[in-house]
Amino acid sequence: MLKTGIYGLLLCLIIPSASFAQNTSKIAPKREFRGVWVATVSNIDWPSKPGLSVDQQKQELIGLLERHKANGMNAIMLQVRPAADSFYAKSREPWSQWLMGKQGVAPAPGYDPLEFAIKEAHYRGMELHAWFNPYRATMSANAITHPNHMTKQRPEWFFTYAGKKQFDPGIPEVRDYIVQVILDVVKGYDVDGIHFDDYFYPYKVEGQRINDAATFNKYSDGFADINDWRRNNVNLLIKKLDDSIHFYKSYVKFGVSPFGIWRNKSEDTLGSATNGLSNYAELFADSRKWVQEGWVDYINPQIYFSFSRRVAPFGTLVDWWSNNTFGRHLYIGQAAYLVNQRSEAAWSIPSQIPDQVRYIRNNNRVQGSVYFSSKSFSTIARAVGDSLKNDLYKYPALPPQMPWLDDVVPNAPQQFSAEAMADGVHLKWIKPIKASDGETASGYVLYRFEEGEGIGILNPKNILRISFEEFTSYIDTNAEIGKRYNYLITALDRLKNESEPSGPVGIQR
Repeated sequence: MLKTGIYGLLLCLIIPSASFAQNTSKIAPKREFRGVWVATVSNIDWPSKPGLSVDQQKQELIGLLERHKANGMNAIMLQVRPAADSFYAKSREPWSQWLMGKQGVAPAPGYDPLEFAIKEAHYRGMELHAWFNPYRATMSANAITHPNHMTKQRPEWFFTYAGKKQFDPGIPEVRDYIVQVILDVVKGYDVDGIHFDDYFYPYKVEGQRINDAATFNKYSDGFADINDWRRNNVNLLIKKLDDSIHFYKSYVKFGVSPFGIWRNKSEDTLGSATNGLSNYAELFADSRKWVQEGWVDYINPQIYFSFSRRVAPFGTLVDWWSNNTFGRHLYIGQAAYLVNQRSEAAWSIPSQIPDQVRYIRNNNRVQGSVYFSSKSFSTIARAVGDSLKNDLYKYPALPPQMPWLDDVVPNAPQQFSAEAMADGVHLKWIKPIKASDGETASGYVLYRFEEGEGIGILNPKNILRISFEEFTSYIDTNAEIGKRYNYLITALDRLKNESEPSGPVGIQR
């Protein structure tokens, strides 16, 4: 993400089955992760300002989702805990100040922003990953916190760095607490994933020192080097979260979006041919280890660099990460917010991000992209959105499968039928019988074919609708009167495994 100050510059598909893999933008892959970060901290993306009415908040979010769906996106990374606060009702922490203007002030009764966001995303065939900042507690030295905020409840759990309070990752009770905060969402909400960004230990600020020597002395756990100990503290949280999330809901994905450079080759022969800030040395985040150990389902490095960035070229880092995925998914964090920035000439080249997408697609060990951030697509990156909508993401895509979590395919929907009516073609079906893992359907994909067109489910151009809901009917209002069509339907389970199709059914409108 952006570093604090929030608008400053950074320093600096599972592999699809052979039948789905495509290398050109002309035929997009049927499976590809296409995510957008929706930042709530400081009202970067949503809501546009604190204190909006419930209806205003809802309309803004629906507008945002509609824009991203039109651009071809299929996942939203929604920031639900920016600073030990919450954008959801079932929380042990106070409501976020960026909702109603003051921390602890609830929106109208009966409105749960996270619950609403999940419902609206799933309706549009988009996953919702709940994005947490695990350790950040305040954004400024003069932050006004609620009496129930943990900085007031347990002040001994925090250190202050550059004026901001942060949970001390070396305290075991802190790690336990953060896991429980996240499990509140895993257990209480129908999220598709749990997501962290790059904030673990703080980014270095000249003249500042992390005040955790006393914690190290108390909880050193055999470590002689404080830096190794810090890295282990973060590792312990990542591993415990992976175990805990999947214990309660095996289908909920866990992913982290670290800074783009793990280590430079000058620091470690396993590192990348770069010369930038090192995640490992400066943030104490051993991101490569998390993938190697299988503690994350996806890694989403923030490669916020152009192809020509000398210290860290985009292509160099994509290639390095693709060689270090260890069978997990790799989604590339792309910098929509840098489009047309004057700090580097490369960002004024209109094809910079589209060419990055093409580069990603030419590597079958990369499964997609996530863009920072949502607002950019309605401001400086509108042209990028057009390139996605009209070319690269012209057709819908399903998120890539994760067979290590679930490889059981659901059964096909039953009794699929079509009927031409005045308002369109009415499609109906009955949910499938349970598969061997007990799942029926958590969503459906409808396909439409014109007369004479080959019928099959491999080409995404024939996808009429994707929804991650359990609806059992749909009206195709875009079918032209007098034309004949064939339809297929497939079922999706929670991890987007797709059934064999039911149909085809033919109908003349």
